[in-house]
Formats: sequence, structure tokens, C-alpha cells
Amino acid sequence: MNPSKLFFITGVSSGFGRALAEEALKAGHRVAGTVRNQQAKQEFDALVPGRSTGWILDVTDFDAIAPLADIVERETGPVDVLVNNAGYGHEGIMEESPLSEVLHQFNVNVFGAVAVIKAFLPAFRARRAGHILNVTSMGGFITMPGISYYCGSKFALQGISETLTKELKPFNIAVTAIQPGSFRTDWAGRSMVRSPRSISDYDPLFGPIRETREKRSGHQPGSPQKAARAILRLIDSPAPPASLLLGSDAVMYVREKLQQMSADIDAWEEISRSTDG
Repeated sequence: MNPSKLFFITGVSSGFGRALAEEALKAGHRVAGTVRNQQAKQEFDALVPGRSTGWILDVTDFDAIAPLADIVERETGPVDVLVNNAGYGHEGIMEESPLSEVLHQFNVNVFGAVAVIKAFLPAFRARRAGHILNVTSMGGFITMPGISYYCGSKFALQGISETLTKELKPFNIAVTAIQPGSFRTDWAGRSMVRSPRSISDYDPLFGPIRETREKRSGHQPGSPQKAARAILRLIDSPAPPASLLLGSDAVMYVREKLQQMSADIDAWEEISRSTDG
């Protein structure tokens, strides 16, 4: 068994966060996980008493994050692996979706993650060690109609992650963006926020997409448990990548976009280069 590590994972009540916490505990690691209420905390504490510790936190309560990081480092121990998993999906045609929804989407998926990183980073840098995992999405590189707010938030977190990879390498701190495809989590089910339909012009495009996404919820190809095991293999790598795709659909869609990008660059290269000088 590899040496035991301490994981700090946001959002361990369900989905990827819960699966990763359970697999890490099975592998002999310790997990400090954030939950939203006292009942969830008690349930998480009881998973493996002494090695699973729940902490109540809303990642949009930015002022509470740094004090909690200090308490975890002091009472539970130095964190080895920080996992920004907390997040949700917003679905809706952009023209139909209120501005308040994009603000909340970014508060949770981007600014909450940044606040957590900033809270733990001084300790990581002082120890010259640590691994930060940010759960982005294949939607942090590809796009689909009806999830512009979600993709925008994941593009932002992806860019932040890739930049951090370069900034923190001199301190022996690894940063990896985890880019899942479609997995059997609550993302497209009870966890998704859906804006009401209001503009009939979009019906032919978006009606079938929303219906299909709702029907597929719970039947996606990806297994959260297998994703968690893949992430544990990543943690053990001496040279982890800046990004890791999870799921055959993620690999397919990202390769398709790369091919299209390459074709567009070739087709427009003369105009692109004409702006120099």
C-alpha cells in the first residue's frame, strides 16, 4: 500500500466527491470532506471513524473557507491532496436564463474553488508538496447547446488550473484538472438547475436536448467508482498531467474538437498571420 495521505474534498455527500472519498478510505487514506448540514456530517464521520471527518461548509461563504483550512491543518493534519469537487450544472438557453443564475454558477464552480485553493496554498508552498485536483469537465473544453453558463464556469476553472500548474511547479506542487464526460451522478438529475423555457424560437433546437438529457440521467456510461480509482492512480503518479480526461465520450468529443480546431487554423492561417507588423 502506498503511504497514507490526507485528502480534503469539497462536496462529499454524493457523486464524484462521495465516490472518491470512499475509494480513498478503502485504500487506507484519510479524508476530510465538506458537507452542507449536520446530518450529512454525522453520516460522513461514521463511514470510517477516525479516518473520515466531515466539515460543514458552503463554498460560496468565502469568509469561512480560510478559517476552516486552518482548523483542518491544525486538528486533522497537513493536507496532501486538495480536491475541488463541489459544483453543479445549470441548464438553459442563455437568452432565457437570468443573469443571477450565471453569477451563482460562477460563485460555486469557480470562485468557491479559487477560495479553497488560496486557503490551503500557503501551507502547500511552505511544505514544498501537495497535489491540487480541480474537477472541471469535458465541458471545460467542448460545448453543447443549453449549458453555456456551466461550460463558461468550467472553461474558467480549466484555465485557472492550467495556469496554476505552471506557477506552482517550482514548489513541487502538482495541479491537475479532472475532465469527466457523462457519469452516473446527480449532475443531470436532482443537482441540476434548469431555467424555464420562454422563447419558442429555440424549441426545435433545445426541446429534444433537454428531454434526452433528463431521460439519460442515471444511465450515463461512466462509473463514479471507476473514476475515483483512476484518480487514485493519478495521485500515485510521479509526473501527473495538467489535465486528465475521464470517460470514452470525453476522449471522443475532445478529439473531435481538436481536429476541428486544427482544420480551422489551417483554413484561416493566412489571415491570422496577416495581422503581424
